[in-house]
Amino acid sequence: MSAPKITDVVVTPVAVLDPPLLNASGVHEPYQLRAVIELRTDEGVVGLSEAYGDTPTLNNLRKAAPSLIGLSVFDLNGLTQRVAVTLAGVTPSTLTDLVGKASLQKTVGQAIGAFEVACFDAQGKATGLRVCDLLGGAVREEVPYSAYLFYRWAKHPAGATGPDYEDDDWGDALDPAGIVAQAQRMVDTYGFASLKLKGGVFDPDAEADAIEALRAAFPGHPLRLDPNANWSVETSKRIAKRLEGLLEYLEDPTGGNPGMGEVARATSLPLATNMCVTAFQEIPEAVALDSVRVVLSDHHYWGGFRASLKLAGICETFGWGLSMHSNTHLGISLAAMTHLAAAVPNLNYACDTHSPWTREDVVRPGALEWNTATGSLLVPGGAGLGVELDYDALERLNRQYEDCGVRVRDDASAMRLAEPGWELRTPRF
Repeated sequence: MSAPKITDVVVTPVAVLDPPLLNASGVHEPYQLRAVIELRTDEGVVGLSEAYGDTPTLNNLRKAAPSLIGLSVFDLNGLTQRVAVTLAGVTPSTLTDLVGKASLQKTVGQAIGAFEVACFDAQGKATGLRVCDLLGGAVREEVPYSAYLFYRWAKHPAGATGPDYEDDDWGDALDPAGIVAQAQRMVDTYGFASLKLKGGVFDPDAEADAIEALRAAFPGHPLRLDPNANWSVETSKRIAKRLEGLLEYLEDPTGGNPGMGEVARATSLPLATNMCVTAFQEIPEAVALDSVRVVLSDHHYWGGFRASLKLAGICETFGWGLSMHSNTHLGISLAAMTHLAAAVPNLNYACDTHSPWTREDVVRPGALEWNTATGSLLVPGGAGLGVELDYDALERLNRQYEDCGVRVRDDASAMRLAEPGWELRTPRF
């Protein structure tokens, strides 16, 4: 069997509708950006992937893409080397401060990961194997996900980009009752067995009230709270003490490994992160300061599937728990997350997902099937990632990208449309 060689790389930016979800950096705009990658080969196989769609990420993907022409889709070491050399001088960037500090390693890793996922999809299509089988075999055929709860408004503020945006039917969720109602709808719809609240928005005690309300309403569901490093060390210590016994873990209450280490020494709650351990060079400090107990991996910025498996081994070595971080994603990324999660034995926490908030997609329906009795996604059964691109949807969402004018994520400016004097401060509380 010959190995398919890459003949063309197509990177298509898309804009997808997004509700007004509140977070430490402000509020989501009406559109979020993604990029769809197609690796086309000399044997007619097309490998798919999905990445962030902001301008810096698009520039890096398009700069690195020509270096892949002629490469076998099985030559992942060659891919890594070519992308790293091509992007060696780029300015480090990250989609948002909610996923940690920008670094060259992470910036290059984003591009490597995006192309690597597409190579694995092409490998699977060429061999008839699923991606999880190429990653070592599935240790689970269903991957549990967690409900991702957000404080939110019913509508985007006046003046927000996107004249074609239509409000959804979720309404406001601005207090404990609103969060409980949102959780109930997600549990009823998807069967989620664990619940995560995005915090860092309101007074920390008000967010602790919401956790207590969730515990009363869902006594058997593990709970998580993620303030996105928007609390001071002292606030984190105080709220952690209040929430001991209620949370499965507290995610990034404060910023940086030193601060997280201080909080960790003051509470029995496990601390989790996708902000202070987001690249391999940040691991030694976390180990030395004993700052985390759970790492939320993300193949988008750790460098792809192989780097994520390496991270899983490191977590196993140090006795850290492992879960998965989620940002606004479409079906290609959800399939990629699910295949990876299926192949990682020590993935011992339900993964995050924005699926309940997704209103548009680029994949054909039917491949991604939820087990609503367990809140788990069945591993797609087709070759590769097991999803197919809907080219009509891709064209429409690319046109939406061109028309909406959004080119980088800017939650702070979106918040100022509603509160003109609002300032981005970290920590706020």
